[in-house]
Amino acid sequence: MSSGTEKATPGFLVWRLSMKWRVAVDRAVAPLGLTHAQYSLVASLYGMQRGGERPSQRRLADHTGLEALYVSKLARGLESAGLLERTRDPRDPRAVQLALTEQGQEVTRRAIQVVQGLLEQLLAPLGGRDAPRAKEFTRDLATLLDAPLDPFSETVPNEKEQS
Repeated sequence: MSSGTEKATPGFLVWRLSMKWRVAVDRAVAPLGLTHAQYSLVASLYGMQRGGERPSQRRLADHTGLEALYVSKLARGLESAGLLERTRDPRDPRAVQLALTEQGQEVTRRAIQVVQGLLEQLLAPLGGRDAPRAKEFTRDLATLLDAPLDPFSETVPNEKEQS
């Protein structure tokens, strides 16, 4: 452990790791004209399109964990840059579907390669991406992401629950 993290809480360490990752991805994809948030959007869209899906902005927001209004803002910027197109969903005129343009697919492929290199660097201390420790770490992260968080729930059990 690095100095100063021995007594850190898991929440602090998750926050620090997420910030380290965001900054690294921001720097790595900047030469391609992307930010970390834009990368998250286009990489997710790329994977969904490869699976035959043309998701709505709402579906992409749910998939990425980004707020729907933020996805809309990012999509407008990416559309202006020629990387994606937004069209009305023929089944629901209120919904906007997203698709990468050819240029968007090319930029995204390059960005994915760059970010995969970063991921290899991040997971090297755990033995690399395919190592058992890295796979366990991935499972642990997925478990934590699936755990519900409600800032308004009681965090301390009441007396009846303790008995």
